[in-house]
Amino acid sequence: MIRRKLGRNGPEVSAIGLGCMSFAGFYGATDREESFRCLDEARDLGIDFLDTAELYGMGVSEEVIGTYMADRKATFHIATKGGIVPKPTRHFNNSTSYFRDALDKSLKRLGVERITVYYAHRHDAEVPVEEVAGTLSRFVDEGKIGGIGFSEIAPATLRRAHAAHPVAAIQNEYSLWTRLPELGMLQATEELGVAFVAFSPLGRGIFAETPPDPARFAETDFRRSNPRFQEPNWSANLLWVEGFRSYCHARGWTVPAAAVAWTLDRAPHILSIPGTRSPAHLRELAAAAAITFTEEDRREIARLMPPGFAHGPRYSEAQHKGVPVYG
Repeated sequence: MIRRKLGRNGPEVSAIGLGCMSFAGFYGATDREESFRCLDEARDLGIDFLDTAELYGMGVSEEVIGTYMADRKATFHIATKGGIVPKPTRHFNNSTSYFRDALDKSLKRLGVERITVYYAHRHDAEVPVEEVAGTLSRFVDEGKIGGIGFSEIAPATLRRAHAAHPVAAIQNEYSLWTRLPELGMLQATEELGVAFVAFSPLGRGIFAETPPDPARFAETDFRRSNPRFQEPNWSANLLWVEGFRSYCHARGWTVPAAAVAWTLDRAPHILSIPGTRSPAHLRELAAAAAITFTEEDRREIARLMPPGFAHGPRYSEAQHKGVPVYG
């Protein structure tokens, strides 16, 4: 497994991490045994960077990871997130008191005294980002976290936060069909020495070896209300991906491994955290570490998957709440 630094002064972790949102059932029913088998596979593959959040099942994902580590006597570099409050209505809370309480609860569920990175899951525009960075920096000073991070922010916001306290990592969606970070965030993170952590590198499943069937999505599935998975967008998107699928197979790659490899190939400070609860799928994703693109590969993938090919916005109006628009 290839390894990359989690920020200029951070530790080296596996460049391919494991997104653990599905441990809480966001993409269909699951159970603890299946999640444990997936974590066994991660350990055996050398994947030691796990990404979770308080929001994922309101602690369920964190509890699964914590129970696994206690049961298996295993250790991982863990990143978790706080700042989204789903009830009674979904809103953001970036107050010091909220973050302190949320972090302490996350540490308890995970069964650890310190985590590698703690992200503000969403920036509350009512709270200056410098103030949020200051709050998180105190947790660094207290030894509860190794570094601070932000999820789904704009480059200008990153620069303000980083001026207040060095930011270890930024986590934004980035994949062959979501290219917004190329409009400033990849450049800013590289300049500042901040790790860029790409979530949803498989486009929430469109770059799976067998694409999902939206008609079979569970009622709780995040994608049911996502415009890219609704007609006529879905059929148009599948048609675009077919050319990439054929190219991958001709080169001897699986589609998901190539999609993850593409994110890692974009810059040396990028890490990728595909999500799965399946050991078999995780093995397939880890194969991305062995893919090396030639210049010809890069040109052909750029031709097959040009920026902006995706039909439909990446979020519905409700899903987009709190996510900045920039560019």
